[in-house]
Amino acid sequence: MKNSNSTKAYLAAILYALIIGLSFLFTKIALTVTNPMNILAHRFTISFIAASIPVLLGWIKLNIRGKDILSILPLALFYPALFFAFQAFGLVYISSSEAGIIQATVPVFTMILAAVFLKESMSFLQMISLLLSVCGVIYIFLMKGIDLKSASFTGIILIILSALSSACYSVITRKVSKKYRLMDLTYIMIVIGFLSFNTISLADYIIKGTLVNYFKPFTEPLFLISILYLGILSSLITSLLTNYALSKMDATKMSVFSNLSTLITMLAGVIFLHEELKTYHIFGAIMIIIGVIGTNFFGKKNNYQ
Repeated sequence: MKNSNSTKAYLAAILYALIIGLSFLFTKIALTVTNPMNILAHRFTISFIAASIPVLLGWIKLNIRGKDILSILPLALFYPALFFAFQAFGLVYISSSEAGIIQATVPVFTMILAAVFLKESMSFLQMISLLLSVCGVIYIFLMKGIDLKSASFTGIILIILSALSSACYSVITRKVSKKYRLMDLTYIMIVIGFLSFNTISLADYIIKGTLVNYFKPFTEPLFLISILYLGILSSLITSLLTNYALSKMDATKMSVFSNLSTLITMLAGVIFLHEELKTYHIFGAIMIIIGVIGTNFFGKKNNYQ
């Protein structure tokens, strides 16, 4: 039973990495049509509708009380609110490949936070593997070079804050996921994202007197495809996948899959956005993959069922 749950957790983490890796591509496409806050509002409207359908049809029964919402609020603040907000605004300034590379810093933040708040430990070989993975990211970034005075520096800071938000979410979820059912936890997070982003976006449109244009982006086919992907797969499904995976594995081990997302983001950028992939990208990618495998292979056994 334990092995079966472990396998399912890893499959959930891998699928999560794939979806998140491609989400940078679809966010970048959506940004060609409208602003970041409107994208966030629409993606969580889609998520809310998709999550509510099985509830309204009686396929899923929720067990949520008022005090539960208050308990889950800190979790929802980091993910989806801050994580996606920093990501969307960061992608205004930098390429999807660069954002994906920076996002791979999540394991560093998670390892530190998990050690402090969850008392999770890592074996020596696990730390070496994690270090190798992170070094792969740093190598790619240093070889590419960056001008700290350029507008892209703002994007880098925002994506780093997105990574930090993801790490905080991972650590908090390890405790919260034991108290609430998976669907209850995910649904509340989606509802909070839906209410917060739509409130801010609508207020902005009302102030500017352009409320009539609120749903105008949906007339663009590429935006429609992008927002459906972001709303259903990248917001709703990834919430379910991460909540499940984090209930079965250490936060540090789960966070390393963000490095796998980096590779997917880079490939998607090259194939669909024609971003250049150089030799140092390939060497860095190999380091990242070895690090991902090593961190999980050398991980200490845990007692999560």
